[in-house]
Amino acid sequence: MKPTLLIMAAGIGSRYGSLKQIDRVGPSGETIMDYSVFDAIRAGFGKIVFIISKGIEKEFKEALLNRLKDKIDADYVFQKLEDMPKGIKIPPGRKKPWGTSHAVLVCEPKVKEPFAVINADDFYGLQSFKLVAKFLSNVDKSGTLYSLVGYKLANTLSEHGGVARAICRVGESGLLTDIIERLHVEKTAHGIFYKDEKENFARLLGTETVSMNFWGFTPSFFEYAREEFERFIRENYRNPKAELYIPLVIQRLIKSGRCHIRVLESKEKWFGITYMEDKPRVIQELKNLVDKGIYPRNLWI
Repeated sequence: MKPTLLIMAAGIGSRYGSLKQIDRVGPSGETIMDYSVFDAIRAGFGKIVFIISKGIEKEFKEALLNRLKDKIDADYVFQKLEDMPKGIKIPPGRKKPWGTSHAVLVCEPKVKEPFAVINADDFYGLQSFKLVAKFLSNVDKSGTLYSLVGYKLANTLSEHGGVARAICRVGESGLLTDIIERLHVEKTAHGIFYKDEKENFARLLGTETVSMNFWGFTPSFFEYAREEFERFIRENYRNPKAELYIPLVIQRLIKSGRCHIRVLESKEKWFGITYMEDKPRVIQELKNLVDKGIYPRNLWI
């Protein structure tokens, strides 16, 4: 059975200012998601499941889903605030989605095979998809060995402001030993810095391995995601901005020995859209790849 790809496209993108998930950046009007789907097909994935919010359903169908009908099995699910543990009501004032781990959890009814998870607004490159597809095609489908694609920090930063990055420590065996979410990492004229828990700036080297939310899981992850979400809700019920990120779940799992994460080092160049000012660079990067013949000028002809 071929692996499935989950694409997380439910985030509102407040820093960007519009629906960046379906913004057209390719030479023939493609979105970044188009390139991810195109690479997933080439790498051997058999199905795509998009995670969206109800509010963008119409635009999403028009921008992407309709043109994939004869290319690959494609479906979508909604990430809703109402998807709560049984007996728990939505907290007063809560408007934001519950985070990336919850986004994966809502896909459980549609996914029975090993699967990968990516962001909608990130470009990962064909080699990255091939690495994950090969891993998922050979992994024990009932086991708890998972994977993530690692990139070098310096190659993942925006020129236009701070970003969140999950810093990874990798053991000699190639397994993840630690993952720490840094919520404000910024490239400056004096180097790369992040804000620590006390709001002080601390330096990073730029050579650190980071996760860009490209994960490979078996279906066993759903049970862990559900368990961690229930704990998260109990501990953060009255915090209207708290979100449960995948790295936070992974950190707890590896520290407790309940899973192992194989780090797949990719040589691909990552780029993405966090701020509106990032868009011209993404357009140029994609144009360069098309000019080199790595992608056709129109992906879906």
